[in-house]
Formats: sequence, C-alpha cells, structure tokens
Amino acid sequence: MLFDTRLFVGIDPCGASKPFTWAALDKSGRLVSLQQGELEDALAFVSNLPSVVVAVNAPQRPSAGLVRQQVVRRGAGRSFEMRVAEYLLRERGMSVSLTPSRRELCANWTQLGFAFYERLEKAGFQPYSDTQATHLWMETQAHAVFCVLLGQVPLPRPTIEGRLQRQLILYEQGLGIRDPMEYFEEVTRHKLLKGMLPLEQVYTPEQLDALAAAGTACWVIRSPERVTRLGDPHEGHILLPVAELKERYK
Repeated sequence: MLFDTRLFVGIDPCGASKPFTWAALDKSGRLVSLQQGELEDALAFVSNLPSVVVAVNAPQRPSAGLVRQQVVRRGAGRSFEMRVAEYLLRERGMSVSLTPSRRELCANWTQLGFAFYERLEKAGFQPYSDTQATHLWMETQAHAVFCVLLGQVPLPRPTIEGRLQRQLILYEQGLGIRDPMEYFEEVTRHKLLKGMLPLEQVYTPEQLDALAAAGTACWVIRSPERVTRLGDPHEGHILLPVAELKERYK
C-alpha cells in the first residue's frame, strides 16, 4: 500500500529567477506535477506528501579532498578539486560540474543544493539506504543519467536538439511525459519561416533535469538491481539507474 501511494520527486536547484524546479511522478512513472519556485516551495511540496522519494540533482556536501590527496600521493601534479563520484564520472567522459572543498567557493546553485539537503534532514527525511522510511532522499546527476540511459554523451543541453533528445530518452524509458515527436508534427513551412516553433511541446533544460532525477528515484526503488552507486560516504554517493557503467561515454 505504501508503494501504491508513494510519489517520486526530482529536484533541480538551477539558481535562476525561480531557483528550484521539481517534477513528481507516480508509481507508474506518469507525470503528476511539474513546478518552479523557491526553496521553501519545493520543501513544502515534498514535506506534505504522505510518502515520497526525493532525488536531488546537486551535490550533498563539499569535497572532502579525497581525490586531491590521492593525486598528490601519486605525484601526478596539481588537480582540480572534486568529489570522488565526480572524478569517476569524468574518467568515463561525462563532463559533470566539480565541487570544491570550501563551501563559499561553490557555485550558487550548488550552495542551494546544500541548503536543500539540510532542510530535508531537518524535516525528517532519511537517506535512500533506509528504504522503510516514508520520506527518503538520494543524490543523482542528471547529465550522467542521460549519458548512461543513452549510452553516449547527448547533444548540448541548451539547444532544441539536445532538449528533444533528452525528452525522447525519458519518454522511451516509459515516463508519462509529452511525446517529443509531436513537436515535428506541429512544424510547418509557414511556422518555420515565421519562427513560430512549437516550443511548448519541449521541456526546458531545468525541467528535463528534474524529470531525469524523478525518473531515477522511481527506477531505483522499483528495480534496486538497476542501480550504480558512485562516490565515498564522506562526500556522498551519486545514484544512477543502470546496473553497470561503460568504460567510456563518447
């Protein structure tokens, strides 16, 4: 019964004018809510649900310097600060953002993510490993989700091609979202000449990242054997909805 009423919510702290975008899916993967707002709005949405799994597209905490320490020990010279999970993704060709060890040096959207995790924990949310809890959270990485589902690096995120591709990836995975192919049915010679493209058929980059996170929460709970966990417990793990990763994503 708990699973029947549980929702799966993806959170994207993009740091724009409305800094949080969130998407909610039901147990079958059907989209039931897609919204934008402030941290308090996102927190209120998930806190008021009777049972929810929240996947956040942002780091849990700053780097603990583990990658830097390892590089220095090997005598490999200077390295960028990053978490172990980010290092492992970059090794495979996924260009994900890096998280410094000093919080004040982190990007605004990253600091919004830190604050959101802290508020989730204060609200009684438990990490995914405690699967008996009614309110769970996990960390994911939307770009990496698209890479592993597609089997290669997708087209650039801001472009219409990249957005359509990402939407199709999620649609083909069974999410109950708009069919991106309807975009092409709406394009006519006249509309193309006038620049009247049916952009309402295509989700924004932030919405797509939130949808990828929500889908990950759903897939991880429904198929726990379909999960890769990357990282170190001192810095936090990134969860991806595949059983294993390829050596390289091109």
